[in-house]
Amino acid sequence: MTQTETRAPTVYLVDDDNDVRTALTRSLSKRGFHVLSFASADAFLQEVEPGVDGCLILDYGMPKMDGLELQAHLNATGCDLPVIFITGHGGIPESVRATKAGALDFLEKPFSLPILLERIETALEISTQRSKAKEKEAEIANRLATLTKREHEVFAFILANPSLTSSKEIAQNLGISPRTVDIHRGRVLKKLVVKTMVELIDVYAV
Repeated sequence: MTQTETRAPTVYLVDDDNDVRTALTRSLSKRGFHVLSFASADAFLQEVEPGVDGCLILDYGMPKMDGLELQAHLNATGCDLPVIFITGHGGIPESVRATKAGALDFLEKPFSLPILLERIETALEISTQRSKAKEKEAEIANRLATLTKREHEVFAFILANPSLTSSKEIAQNLGISPRTVDIHRGRVLKKLVVKTMVELIDVYAV
């Protein structure tokens, strides 16, 4: 597998079976993953922040808070770690419940290590895509926050009316002069790091 230059991909493992944790931690670590293991859902929640990247291997049946309850808690708090369930006592109903709640897969013990590795790679790809999307959203939000009230009015009008591109048309609708539109539009393009109106609409239209 390909590792990043700074840190190996993180796999979070939550299982109350010490033998399973030990075996999986050893196997995954040998294959270049950074493994953080926890004996309970509570222990995981105490140590892991909602915005982390990586993936979560989660035992379905645990005392106190089981895997499905932990998954529901993570969903409610905005933690979107891809989840791979593992279980020694699961069946079709449990699998359906987990996948409906957003789990990537549901593997019954004993499972094939190559299959688990394949699922982990898929989960990490999903995590990377989500992380990039979050970074892009944050970058866009930061840029928009630099606009003045008038600049934001011009920006919002352009997005809502992409067919009205002339300064005169925009000015008539906003009750300002075409010259003022030109000034604010130029500042909007500069602050939002785009070169043309087409690019502005393409990048910032929802």
